[in-house]
Amino acid sequence: MDLQPTLEGERLLLRPLRHEDREALYAVARDPEIWALHPDRERWRADAFAAYFDSLLDRGGSLAVIDRPSGGLIGVSRFQFGRPDDGGTIEIGSTMLARSHWGGAANREMKRLMVAHALRYVATVEFWVGEDNLRSQRAMEKLGARLTDRRERPEIAGRTVPHLVCGISRDEFARGPLGSTGD
Repeated sequence: MDLQPTLEGERLLLRPLRHEDREALYAVARDPEIWALHPDRERWRADAFAAYFDSLLDRGGSLAVIDRPSGGLIGVSRFQFGRPDDGGTIEIGSTMLARSHWGGAANREMKRLMVAHALRYVATVEFWVGEDNLRSQRAMEKLGARLTDRRERPEIAGRTVPHLVCGISRDEFARGPLGSTGD
């Protein structure tokens, strides 16, 4: 599976994240409200963002999210934690989107592009959502992701953070809200 494809939608272009995206992504990330429900609430600070950005580049799979009409960088997301030996799964995570694009079609289009790409190679796409992050949990519901019985406890910003695991299979994708191209 190509973890850093270029994916094109009607309004968005997703392309591999590059070193030269640092300043443009920080211009989005320095909004504290973006991180208010995230386990690492300090990512809006320059030092915390620098560590986050470096990890996005070091681990690979990161995609810059570009608003096609304006050409501006509006966020990032990443393919991560794949387990092809476990029936074929990949997680989509480390997603951050400018508040100007919340509540509209941007998250749906970004996830539709990424899930469609991943399901060509794996049976299930997963999303790990902070147990206390109600905003992201609602977003998962809108995307048609189902809550699984599995829980994860990753370490984020030096502490263990309980996460719910949601998933979308090929069938669920085809029948759900992401399977159509209309918004």
